[in-house]
Order: sequence, then structure tokens, then C-alpha cells
Amino acid sequence: MKHIKLKGCENVNQRYRGITLAVVGACFWGASGTAVEFLFANSNVDTSWLVGLRLIFSGLLLIIYACYKYLDQVKAMFHDKKALIMLILFAFLGMGSSQLSYFVAVKYSNAPTATVIQFLAPVFIILYSSIRSKMLPRRIDAISILVAVGVTFILATGGRFDQLALSPMACLWGLIAALSEAINTVMPGNLFKKYGTIPVVGAAMFISGLAFIPIYFNEPMPKLTSIDMWMIVYIIIGGTLLAYTMYLSSVQYIEPATVGMLGAFEPLIATILSVTLLHADFGPIDMLGGLLIVVATFMQLVPSKTDIKNE
Repeated sequence: MKHIKLKGCENVNQRYRGITLAVVGACFWGASGTAVEFLFANSNVDTSWLVGLRLIFSGLLLIIYACYKYLDQVKAMFHDKKALIMLILFAFLGMGSSQLSYFVAVKYSNAPTATVIQFLAPVFIILYSSIRSKMLPRRIDAISILVAVGVTFILATGGRFDQLALSPMACLWGLIAALSEAINTVMPGNLFKKYGTIPVVGAAMFISGLAFIPIYFNEPMPKLTSIDMWMIVYIIIGGTLLAYTMYLSSVQYIEPATVGMLGAFEPLIATILSVTLLHADFGPIDMLGGLLIVVATFMQLVPSKTDIKNE
């Protein structure tokens, strides 16, 4: 007897697959932040040393995968001079900058705080879009900006006007990480459309990682235990390679807006793991700030009257 495959069931299965990929990818990212925090607390690993290692090996593995699955796009991208210039700019201003600033923010604070502050990236994207279009942000976007600014104040001061709960360096590098992540999101849009996400991300990682090569000749190898080495392997494989491929692949099955919302699992997992395993200092005020950041992100996904009318 032949089995009849219902179209509705197939769509539901695809949606479940997309949600699973997005959630697991975001969780891998969140867990990698905790792994980075562990390394900084328990070894003499230098920030630049770790970032360079992550970018070089993750980028190389992604390029190998891209050559296997998207060889034509890879060839076309490296033969397009304009695309190469944009790729190099994206590699250093977006990819490399976001990775380095996030790791430094984790070093000066902890994984949950750095990840939450990095979630301010949509605020910079809104401001950029408003300046470029010469239009004021939507009301809901303006509210989300105010919420995000308030959250930054809560995280930086712990809710008190007379003190700083975070060091100035943690705040500075967290904001740089958010700005870099905004560039990371906006800049490669045309490259993604033309050549695909994985070839572009892999090449950008590898190119930005090359800038860190002199470090490995000028600095001594850090002393690593077996646990440290496994953490580094996870950061490269799980926290970068699998996280990127799963998260980006989810867009094939579900809407980008849904993928963006599911990205909220990243700070959630980073918080749970850091607090339970590393006993990170992340109190009720910090949790309130993290919750409000996620709310501010979700606000930007609310359709306007114009969007509803067009739909």
C-alpha cells in the first residue's frame, strides 16, 4: 500500500526542523560564551590568541564545507573584485571585530552580561536604517530603543545612580560588540544574496583570522590542560562551525523574524550555564535587564500598520 504524504504535514515538519536548527544553533552559541568564560578564569589563554584560533580553524572548516556543497558560488565570489573588497571589509569590520570585542567583553564581565549587551545590536541597525532612509523610526522601534538604553543603564549600574556594577571596560567592549554585530548583520546582505551565507561567512572568518597569525610567532604557547583543549575544540566546532551552519540553515524552513526571536536562546543558555557551572554573578537586576533586552528585540518584530496593509 502506498503512503500518501500530506502537504500540510510536510510544512509542519519543515517548520519543526527550522525551529530545531535555530534553537540548537543559538544554544551552541550561548554555550560557547560560557566555555570562553571558563578558559579566561582557569587558564592563561590570551583573548587575541583564542579569537584568532577560532576564526582560522572555523573559517577553514566552513570553506571546505562550502567548496563541497557550493563550489560554483565560492569560485564566482573569489573572481569578483568588488565582492572581494566587500568581503575583506566585512571580514575585519564585522566578523573579526564582533568576535574579538565579544571575547574581550566576556573577559571583563561574564558570558551572560556580554551576550545580553551584544543583543543591543538591533538598536544600531534601527538607527542606521533611519539615517539611510531619512525617516524616523517606527513608534515601536523608538520604544524598543528606549527600553534598550534603560537596560544598558540597569546592567551598568545595577539599578543605582551612585555606582557602576560593571567596569567601564566591560561596558565599552560590550557596546563595541553590539555595534560590530550590527555591522556583521547589515554589511554582508548583498554578498549573502549573491553567493550564499556559508561561503561568505567561512571566507570572512578565515580572512579575519589571518590578521592574528603574527601572535602565534611572537607569543609563547599557553599552558593548557586537557579540559582547556576540549573547551577550545568545542568553541571552534560546536560554538562556531555547527552554530553558524545550523542557525543560518534554519532560514530555509522558517521566517527570518522567527529565527531572530529564537536567537534569544543564546543569552538564556549562556546565563543558565554560567550561573550553574561557573557560579557567575548574575543577580535579579541582571536577569531583569536580560529579559527587557529580549523584549526590546521582540518589539522590533511587531508589524506596523503599513506592513499589515501591504500584507
